[in-house]
Amino acid sequence: MSSKAKTGAKRSAIADVVSREYTIHLHKRMHGVTFKKRAPRAIKEIKAFAQKAMGTSDVRIDPTLNKKVWEGGVKGVDYRIRVRISRRRNDEEGAKEKLYSFVSPVPIKIFKGLTTQVVEE
Repeated sequence: MSSKAKTGAKRSAIADVVSREYTIHLHKRMHGVTFKKRAPRAIKEIKAFAQKAMGTSDVRIDPTLNKKVWEGGVKGVDYRIRVRISRRRNDEEGAKEKLYSFVSPVPIKIFKGLTTQVVEE
């Protein structure tokens, strides 16, 4: 355990404006889900993944990602999806959170050998 974890000191998240590419294995998250609920559940699982990966409760989905998930219909969700998650500053007035995560799709054909990568924007 690190000394930060023991003392409870948190580092500033404002400096952590970053973008990363992830491969989300949707098939394991969809296991046992009713056919007519698969695409909506996939969107919820992508949001949960982004929330956990970036540490922000405010997660926004790009409309093109929504189209990508839904292109196979309500029950034909892809097994894997490659996404770019960007942690951004929230400039809106009266925002509860200082940061939000924006999730967008990355077009890719083969998932073999891909790892999480930090992306320079």
